[in-house]
Amino acid sequence: MSRTRSTRSAATAPVKTGIARLADDYQQVALVLQGGGALGAYQCGVYEALHAEGVRPHWISGTSIGAINAAIIAGNAEADRMARLKEFWTGITRPAGDLAWPLQWMAESAQWLPRSHALSAGVSASSALASLALGQKGFFKPRTASPFLCCDGSAAATSFYDTAPLRETLLRLVDFDRINGGDVRLSVGASNVRNGNVHYFDSAMQPLRVEHIMASAALPPAFPAVEIDGESWWDGGIVSNTPLEHVLAAAPRRDSLILQVDLWSARGERPATIMDVLEREKDIRFSSRTRYGTDSVARMQKLRNALDDLFKTLPKDALPAELAARLKPWRCDRVFNIVHLIYQAKHHEEQYKDYAFDAAAMREHWASGLSDMQRTLAERRYFLMPERGSGVVTHDIHRALFKARPDSA
Repeated sequence: MSRTRSTRSAATAPVKTGIARLADDYQQVALVLQGGGALGAYQCGVYEALHAEGVRPHWISGTSIGAINAAIIAGNAEADRMARLKEFWTGITRPAGDLAWPLQWMAESAQWLPRSHALSAGVSASSALASLALGQKGFFKPRTASPFLCCDGSAAATSFYDTAPLRETLLRLVDFDRINGGDVRLSVGASNVRNGNVHYFDSAMQPLRVEHIMASAALPPAFPAVEIDGESWWDGGIVSNTPLEHVLAAAPRRDSLILQVDLWSARGERPATIMDVLEREKDIRFSSRTRYGTDSVARMQKLRNALDDLFKTLPKDALPAELAARLKPWRCDRVFNIVHLIYQAKHHEEQYKDYAFDAAAMREHWASGLSDMQRTLAERRYFLMPERGSGVVTHDIHRALFKARPDSA
């Protein structure tokens, strides 16, 4: 059930130019979206730049908020995707409850004041506190009774918030019939509560429902586990926040352009305060050892390439048939070009940046993603097909800028 290419005929497909034409040289274009709560608006800015450039992913894989963004993209026609993303993010960046309107007014009024570190930090902190106290409209709301007063194993006893509003939002904004019958493959990561393993619900393997998206975003203890076919599922990010491995491990392997959009940076400064420590620990934990995973896959793909070259140089029947059969699945001459974008935290942000759901921060994150992807698209060489036998190559506009700094030596 492959969905790596559109079924439109060449006669009706639009003529592609620029980066979109380079992307079309690959057998597969994948968009990989990390989890990160309120930071997820950054991914929308990245997608906006790709959409404007005419780059259309064949496969979108996401975790947590990345799964929600992925479902909105895959679950809508191309012409409607940006409008639906904006509707979702405009909706959830409003506090819920009776005190929502004064908090919203205060946050919106702050944007007209002269910008300062103190003002930005204050707005961010108040937004995070409002989110904890009131929830977010169309996303989650506090439970009326504390879970500490319940002990029956129910959702009310095992979580602080009710995610029924998210279910309603997803059913309104996402067409699951399109996901299950469309050209865009969707996979979302969730953690099995019972055995602790991560699993990817994949539209190429099974029909997806709203429960699969909610399971991927069910971060405990804030949100309740989601029951699917007798199993309980939590947010995929508690095991692996970056769904890159699922894309790289898929068979059959294809020449792939992979756009990996991370919301947590493994690189950072040495903490100077306890708040810095809390933020730095969260950055490291949720970056999910992305670089280590990529390097491991690169080494394995190099080995696969070398094995394939060896087979091509050996005389026919040089190896025993049984050994040749055992080695055949490990042969591969495919190439993977990973274009990496990582959100760069602002100086005024603290450890609560992933649940500071104010509209100003959302617009700032979105604009950062748009700018980063536009700068990346300007680097044409990033999108060229790697040489056969190179295995895995990576590009990162921020890494390139860091190396270019005079103090980076």
